[in-house]
Amino acid sequence: MLKSLVLATSLLVGANADIKADSSMGKSLLKTARRLEDGDDDGEIDYTYVANYSIKFQGCHHVSQWNAEVDEDNDVRMKTVRLARFRLCPTGTCNNSKTAGCESGYGDYIVDLDTFLTSYLTDKQETEEYNCEYAQNNICGCDADDVDDEDGCLNTCYANNGLSYCIEDEDEGDQFDALDYAVCAQYEYEADDDANRRRLDEAEEEVQYFIGAYCADQGGEVRLGFFSDDSCTEKSETSYSSLTGSSLPYSGESLISSNCISCQEPVEEQDGDDADAQDEDQVKEICEEMYMAAGKCESYMGIQYPTETACNYLEGVKITRDDGIMVTSSTRASKGAAVAIGLFATTAILLGAYVYFLQTKLGGKARLSTQ
Repeated sequence: MLKSLVLATSLLVGANADIKADSSMGKSLLKTARRLEDGDDDGEIDYTYVANYSIKFQGCHHVSQWNAEVDEDNDVRMKTVRLARFRLCPTGTCNNSKTAGCESGYGDYIVDLDTFLTSYLTDKQETEEYNCEYAQNNICGCDADDVDDEDGCLNTCYANNGLSYCIEDEDEGDQFDALDYAVCAQYEYEADDDANRRRLDEAEEEVQYFIGAYCADQGGEVRLGFFSDDSCTEKSETSYSSLTGSSLPYSGESLISSNCISCQEPVEEQDGDDADAQDEDQVKEICEEMYMAAGKCESYMGIQYPTETACNYLEGVKITRDDGIMVTSSTRASKGAAVAIGLFATTAILLGAYVYFLQTKLGGKARLSTQ
């Protein structure tokens, strides 16, 4: 996990042209990475307090950078790097309906979108599995001797408790798994009907398609797109629906919900035998991964040793509306500039008035001389 921190930190530094490894922020990020890698005297990093917080996704944005992995003439020279911004709010005050999540005691973070999305979708999958198992063992009671149709009993129980994702549909076959495309990946499809066979035969053999996440709705949502390159930068001229006959899942809705995600492990997992439970920190793996990998601004968190290495960068990624829309800005208002502009405007107005006065006076004298 510490290696992922160093990798993610380097990605963050390299993702923006304004952040160089030898800049003050770059050095600060790398210094923090080395400090976290070294840990304390026992070789452990104390972030157990994160268990008292919840993750609130706030939006994402794109950064263009040079593609250092170009090996063919048709490869894209400039690829898109996507970053996700999130906040750690005290669990008791985290609000699902507000994009900010909370107004005090929070920390702001930014991380590579691939890292965020992989952790998020993995946690979502594990949470759903946990909820299904918990309902089966503690709520439904479908294993009783007087229950004739256990599967039907479970499906009814799941539906009544808002757990429709627990219901298995045998007719759907292999379902689309968004986790397979949390990181840009090639899409393999089969020609399962005559129309698709014709399209496949007419296409050139070297044509490849890729599915990956991108920022939509001005950064308020993360959706899946259909691309023609392995960095998921160039949108494909051929649509997903023309190849499969159906629309691409999550192409019209966000992969990430606006709900707060508690970093506290469920009690059963704390007492279990899985690897994450054995660390005894009570912090869910999603929060461990995101916290360790992210650039941090903990100025308002109220902890003893806040990390503020990413505060300047996050200052340029602002949330401007409560509906989740983000904008990025490379410039900030300057009081000195505002004063200078005001003085210049005032001087221009006074000069204009003086010129008008002179013209009026000289014009009057000319008319008197003529008379």
